[in-house]
Amino acid sequence: MKEKRFNKWTPPEINEGKLTRWNWMVQGKDKLELYENTDIGAFTYINAKYGVEIQKDVQIGSHCSIYSESTIDDKKGKVTLEENCRIGSHSVIMPGIKVGKNSIIGAFSFVNKDIPEGVIALGIPIRIIKKIKK
Repeated sequence: MKEKRFNKWTPPEINEGKLTRWNWMVQGKDKLELYENTDIGAFTYINAKYGVEIQKDVQIGSHCSIYSESTIDDKKGKVTLEENCRIGSHSVIMPGIKVGKNSIIGAFSFVNKDIPEGVIALGIPIRIIKKIKK
């Protein structure tokens, strides 16, 4: 039987544009959907102005940036991190991206396209390197 990561997970207190007690930050907090048993690393920035959905059991490493809006290339769109996906430290996820259930994004990756369910992907820009066996 798989051991649970959290015995008594509770949603964090999120104040607009301020660090949480775990030192990550959200702008556009009203458009953030945060499911249970999520783990977000220190110094991660989440821009949820156009929607960010972080489903249950998602892990996000430290120093990541998740953007629902990019003013550099004028892109906007909801970001969805599906159940049990993992985002490696120092990765950037651009607007409108979906990372599929059980997928793993390697550290220092630039995610500028959708990632399907059950794969390992990494790089700048992101590329799929392996399908995860079930």
